[in-house]
Amino acid sequence: MDTTGISPEVVKMIAAAATIAIGAIGPALAIGMIGSKGLEAIGRNPEAASKVQTSMVLGLAFAEAIAIYALVIALIVKFV
Repeated sequence: MDTTGISPEVVKMIAAAATIAIGAIGPALAIGMIGSKGLEAIGRNPEAASKVQTSMVLGLAFAEAIAIYALVIALIVKFV
């Protein structure tokens, strides 16, 4: 225990929790916006649904990758 009364393990847990919380906010907003705008585009032009859906899924995958990177960093902080 240090002089502050907070153990290093507690600090690591808080840092890991903050990392994944902050790192998930951006991708969550991006995925919501991608889905919303994709459905709007399909609603306006149903003939282009397959093209819009392909681009939408690709954008979702890239946005989700950012959240996975944040998870990896949080796990590194927690276990190293």
